[in-house]
Amino acid sequence: MADIRDQDEEHITVDGLFDGQLICHQHRHGYRFSVDAVLLAHFCPVCAGGSILDLGCGSGIIGLILLFCYQDILVTGLEIQAGLAGLAKKNIQANHWADRMNIVQGDARQPGRFLAAESFDLVVCNPPYRATGSGRINRADEAAIARHELKATLDDMVSAAFFAVRNRCPVCFVYPAGGLARLLTALEQKNFAVKRVQPVYSYISSDQASLVLVEAVKNGGPGCLLTAPFYLYAGSDRAYSPAMRTLYTGARGSLSGMDPGLNTNTE
Repeated sequence: MADIRDQDEEHITVDGLFDGQLICHQHRHGYRFSVDAVLLAHFCPVCAGGSILDLGCGSGIIGLILLFCYQDILVTGLEIQAGLAGLAKKNIQANHWADRMNIVQGDARQPGRFLAAESFDLVVCNPPYRATGSGRINRADEAAIARHELKATLDDMVSAAFFAVRNRCPVCFVYPAGGLARLLTALEQKNFAVKRVQPVYSYISSDQASLVLVEAVKNGGPGCLLTAPFYLYAGSDRAYSPAMRTLYTGARGSLSGMDPGLNTNTE
């Protein structure tokens, strides 16, 4: 990701992915997307012509990546913060996808006010990671709300996903690996069957995973795949691994099971 040009508005950067083919406006000092959003976008099992909901979409980055990779899908983003919802709408216009993506400013704790029940083929979510009172609160309110459970808890986001996704259809979450048990419990309590778990490690020498990507199916049956580790970095200089570099080319399906040869470090 690189800042490809300056903005008149001092508080906004314009960042590019996929060699500048995708544009993302972000607040310079507010919430800014990171590698977890990129991983989640490439992890999703996307069906042709599918309708996708991004819960807590922020600046819209997950939906933007999905639209870049898949030409026949429709995306809706639900975002509680007006500033981030505004950025997401700006990003849709900047990438000329107004006919394929829309943003709804609303509260995931009340999904029925903003969304139709069981109206999406896939729900993706990069939820707040930290419970209220845990960790240091970011001084930028926008980032604090995105990262801490100030406006919605993990259970709230799982409940909203259950409301919005069609029966027997998937939801996908990215979450800190240390909170995997909490995520699995929240999914099970809402009658989601976990179908795939992807551990993400910083380095091949890391003792424990840093993130997990989880796919679950609403009212699904038994059976779960624990995939091979995915490594973010190739060495101590924090250069991306070949697999991670592949994600930044926009190669579709490279973490979704369509091309399993890409989800291991080959160096």
